[in-house]
Amino acid sequence: MVSAANLAELPDILHPQAVFRSPMAHTPYPGAQVVQLILGTVLHVFEDFTYHRELHSTDGHSVVLEFSAKVNGKELKGIDMIRFDEAGKIVDFEVMVRPMSGLQALGDEMGKRLAPYLAAMKGAKA
Repeated sequence: MVSAANLAELPDILHPQAVFRSPMAHTPYPGAQVVQLILGTVLHVFEDFTYHRELHSTDGHSVVLEFSAKVNGKELKGIDMIRFDEAGKIVDFEVMVRPMSGLQALGDEMGKRLAPYLAAMKGAKA
């Protein structure tokens, strides 16, 4: 899906209560719809995105994917830590990114693109 830049099948593999754990925020983002929005947005933010290595847990329910990319010319490296339930649905998607300059560029760009959604989300909770 990532190499084809087409996440059309993502909803089929997300558990309804999936959680996204951002490298920029302490509080996780819950819900399949939010996870899909974040992953769809980051797919357009990253430039020259490449997965390098894949590590699997012995129980087959977790995978770690090492990647590199650029955001507005800033290079970064990171990992996606993905946990699946018994049915093979994603229940937890956590991202870690380095160095700080790449993380800041990613956070700035994601913030710009997701600001309208986040504002609407905060307004709905008030």
